[in-house]
Amino acid sequence: MMLVIISIGVFAQAPQITKVTVSGTVLDGETGQPLEYATITLQNSKRTQMLTGGITNEKGKFEVETFAGTYNIKVEYISFKSIEIKEKNLKENFDMGVLKLYTDSQKLDEVKIVAEKRDVEIRLDKKIYNVGKDLTIKGGTFTDLLENIPSVTTDAEGTVSLRGNDNVRILIDGKPSGLVGLSSTDALRQLPADAIESVEVITSPSARYDAEGTAGIINIILKKGKITGLNGSFSINTGTPDNYGANANLNFRTKKINLFNTTSYNYTNAPGNSENKRENFFGSPDNKFINEFRTFDRIRNNFNTNLGLEYFLTESSSIVGSVFFRGNGGKTGSDNFTNRLNESKELVDQSLRREDENQKEQTVQYSLNYTKKFKTDGHQLTADFQSERSFEDQFSNISDRGIFPIASSPDIETNRTDENQDRILAQLDYVLPFGKNLQSQFEAGYRGNFNQLTTDFEVDTLGVGGELTLDANLSNKLIYEENINAFYTQLGSKFGKFSILLGLRTEISDINVLLATTNKTFNKNYTDYFPTINIGYEFNDEESLTLGFNRRITRPRSRFVNPFPSRSSETNLFQGNPDLNPSYSSALDLAYLKRWEKLTLTSSVYYQRSTGVFEFISEDTGVLTDNGDPIVRRFPVNLSTNKRVGFEFSGNYTPIKWWRINGNLNVFNSETNGDFDNVSFDANTTTWFTRLNSRVTLPGKIDFQQTVFYSGPSETAQNERKSVFTSNLALSKDILKEKASLVINVRDLFNSGARETDTRTSTFFSTSNFQFRKRQITLTFTYRFNQKKNQRERNRQQNENQGGGEEEFGG
Repeated sequence: MMLVIISIGVFAQAPQITKVTVSGTVLDGETGQPLEYATITLQNSKRTQMLTGGITNEKGKFEVETFAGTYNIKVEYISFKSIEIKEKNLKENFDMGVLKLYTDSQKLDEVKIVAEKRDVEIRLDKKIYNVGKDLTIKGGTFTDLLENIPSVTTDAEGTVSLRGNDNVRILIDGKPSGLVGLSSTDALRQLPADAIESVEVITSPSARYDAEGTAGIINIILKKGKITGLNGSFSINTGTPDNYGANANLNFRTKKINLFNTTSYNYTNAPGNSENKRENFFGSPDNKFINEFRTFDRIRNNFNTNLGLEYFLTESSSIVGSVFFRGNGGKTGSDNFTNRLNESKELVDQSLRREDENQKEQTVQYSLNYTKKFKTDGHQLTADFQSERSFEDQFSNISDRGIFPIASSPDIETNRTDENQDRILAQLDYVLPFGKNLQSQFEAGYRGNFNQLTTDFEVDTLGVGGELTLDANLSNKLIYEENINAFYTQLGSKFGKFSILLGLRTEISDINVLLATTNKTFNKNYTDYFPTINIGYEFNDEESLTLGFNRRITRPRSRFVNPFPSRSSETNLFQGNPDLNPSYSSALDLAYLKRWEKLTLTSSVYYQRSTGVFEFISEDTGVLTDNGDPIVRRFPVNLSTNKRVGFEFSGNYTPIKWWRINGNLNVFNSETNGDFDNVSFDANTTTWFTRLNSRVTLPGKIDFQQTVFYSGPSETAQNERKSVFTSNLALSKDILKEKASLVINVRDLFNSGARETDTRTSTFFSTSNFQFRKRQITLTFTYRFNQKKNQRERNRQQNENQGGGEEEFGG
């Protein structure tokens, strides 16, 4: 409320600043030919974060509009000596005339190093990773891409964690999206890495962002062309195990429109395996040990397309409409062998469970954005509307038969899962710079998320007459409805070397759960307030310190509140808890950045305290299968309080122009306290993970990149997870006069990316091993037209400069 009151007084103070135009022509000083795509940058000498600029057209001409003031003007063209004018007072239009640039042989070698320094951008509340140069993700997916992002880890099942915490909010272009899908792990494996421009890792989100996700936010920025004319790229890939695909990125831009499209198709057949060995402390001596061995093949056909049109209504307003379609189909075949051994570890019984699953999934999403820029730089209003519909259908045919000591006829079962989701998003954001040199900024906005998910699960089992009949004990239908209305306001300002951003977000949640099978309803309504503070101090252009505080929430997903059991195997059940409440966290993050000529270091110390944390309890149900095996149930409860303190260190080092190294180390301690049914689930563990990436330019202009990753062991009250080591490598060569590239990469070089976990309760001990995907080799060919390699670097730098002023206070 205080921020709103403060803001009322600043509207009248917002200065009206005169606009001026800077123009000129840029030529090659040796040939006299015009230089297309030369970069013109205007930096306000008093407000250094205020950047604007433009590029030259095919005749070498440019016009850049800005606000009256004193600027440092720079004209650049890659591998040419730049022209710079210091402290130019612009009170009226300024024609720079004909500017001649001459080649600089030293910069021919330096240009690649300069560009790569921008692979990571540090903002007040986030880090931005520009991923286009990562060779090991070519032909891969978003999940593959995340494996190379500092602070982020993915496990064997594709679960994404940020600083070791898997309560992560994943956004697409700043908004929840159907691209993430109903089953986010599978959907992220279907999103092609080539469609992604950058990844924002936001560990201390400002009030502008959703409060969902106690670990923070990962924001995926999709590619949208900025180059005038028709340009783009095509790529095809092939690999082993079977992995074939094609991808196209196209863009057509004029003064009035910007038409962009990304389309991809991918076919995969990914074999995997798992193993689970369990020792029962009670029950039949013939079932003392139960060992399960599972192999599976997953065939997927994935198609994605995103078509958008940006129309520039006036010089200060534009509208963007886009439609996204994602469809995939596939099948999974798995064989699960179960061996039952007695106390002497002699085989007593063996059975085979065969499951054939067919799957179909589809998402259609429509988005509309309107942006209005006012006279004052950074003063703007944006409105967004997004509507999407998704469905996911799965049908499984399961047979279970005895093999030893005698063969038996199979028991047949089928199950069917139909999920349908409708989601609507409405958003309004207003930004007003004010004060001397516009060094303060007020923001306010609204976001409404309205989501309904229907899950219909049916199980048919073989009846007495040999016919399949509906099993009412296992079949169920759940309708989950989530309506969230959020309002936020934030105020940022810069005082010399200090920057501060204060925010408050209010979220009103209305959660309704209908168990249609039993006609039971559950309703939860709550209003929460989420303050955010981000403070920065710049010692100089190369050294800074930031401090962030935020409060966040994690709401239970629909699966977590569904009380009907779902079976991952005959002896393992998962059962939701409809009385589950959200979990809350408060976090502090202190970060330090230091740049040298060849080295950049960032380090963070962070602390997080969470209450009402979801803990997944495994317990013996006391029920036996027909084979006499104990059935184990796993379910979530708001069990515990968790305290997490850690240290993170990242570095980028370029010792020589052809060798670049970057690494990341994260060490943290997690302490959990909680009791359930008079059993303590207290746990205290210290673990760490590290990633090292090395890129070398070999003779013949061949780029070689290798990434190694190690995650240390960790423990909870019931589980102990073993360490994991993986390595990826890639080779790349530009061909056809740098219009094309060939890349070969190997993921999980040593085939070591399996997850190993030990689980101990009062009734059993088990050890499991799961490998989602074996080592994969991929060859990718990419062809670019009207988009040469150096041209892409120039335009990427131009886009960064144009965005600098608006991003001073993050978000």
